[in-house]
Amino acid sequence: MATRRNFLHTAAVTGAATTLLPNSLWAATRPAKEKLGVALVGLGYYSTDLLAPALQQTKNCYLAGIVTGTPAKAEKWKKQYNIPDKNIYSYQTFDQIANNPDIDVIYVVLPPSMHEEYVVRAAKAGKHVWVEKPMAVTAKECQNMIDACRKNKVALTVGYRLHHDPNTQEYVKGLRDGKIGKIQMVSCSAGYYDARTDHWKQKKEMGGGVMYDMGVYVLQGARLATGEEPIAVTAQQFTSRPDVYKNGLDETTMAQLIFPSGARAAVQSSYGMNMNYLHVTGSKGTLEMEPYSAYNGVKGEFSGGNSSKIEHPYEVPWQQAKQMDDDAEAIMKNKPLLVPGEEGLRDIKIVEAIYQAARTGREVKIV
Repeated sequence: MATRRNFLHTAAVTGAATTLLPNSLWAATRPAKEKLGVALVGLGYYSTDLLAPALQQTKNCYLAGIVTGTPAKAEKWKKQYNIPDKNIYSYQTFDQIANNPDIDVIYVVLPPSMHEEYVVRAAKAGKHVWVEKPMAVTAKECQNMIDACRKNKVALTVGYRLHHDPNTQEYVKGLRDGKIGKIQMVSCSAGYYDARTDHWKQKKEMGGGVMYDMGVYVLQGARLATGEEPIAVTAQQFTSRPDVYKNGLDETTMAQLIFPSGARAAVQSSYGMNMNYLHVTGSKGTLEMEPYSAYNGVKGEFSGGNSSKIEHPYEVPWQQAKQMDDDAEAIMKNKPLLVPGEEGLRDIKIVEAIYQAARTGREVKIV
């Protein structure tokens, strides 16, 4: 199993550069804690079914509070997780969280169009911020979030659970160590059939569209595999349900990335079909990961002259617990974050280029 130290080095090489935390003031002015209190903002599926259960398993952080616009949800969570009334907020009272010493971290789990507002408000409240992917809808929003957290001397990290997964850490280390030679071609897919028709993922104004959601996984696959940032992209989009995915909203997106070394990547993301794999071709062999970005069951194999299997099994919601424990530890010990805000910004810059390429039918340079 790749060690966390190995992956920190690897992430820096691949462009998933770590960033030292801007929390020296926080550390100097607040008493040391054994666990950080986390408030979840938005109590949809991901918070309810994955993050809240994961916070019952974490060692470095715990569920301290919630922010919701639904009184019935507030009452249910209060009883289920024994949350004090003073740690329960609505969106109207959100800014009062600044006065609550129980809450150290605000985890924003809202539709992407709302991320910038609540990350900035959390930073102004003096709380560290975790935000779900995609980081935001535009690169400008991402930069505003980074600037706000830096100005207020709080940490900002994006919820890329796979960076904390030992399967990901092992395949990235193997690629960087040259197990399959020079990387030549990457193919990565992530998708599922989404039968919903009225979720925020089907609403463009809320940050919907597959490239923002599942597309981030395939961009990470290509970037981590090559260890480079793409310099140009072409793309195509289509839908089999034009009554649901309309006005430029993408159900399926395919993109072709060009990297400085000459490596190419073909990535596909979809709400219309089930697919989940990463295939990397090198000069001396191949890497196959399938499934590649699932909540469990991730496994893979290096083939060629230096063959080996990758399989570190775990159960849901282990990935989420590991992610939050790693991030809480980094904050408490003033250590580098695995996924700082700058990493989320890089992906959104590429997403914007992909949308432009699909819209214009032309190759778009990425700067």
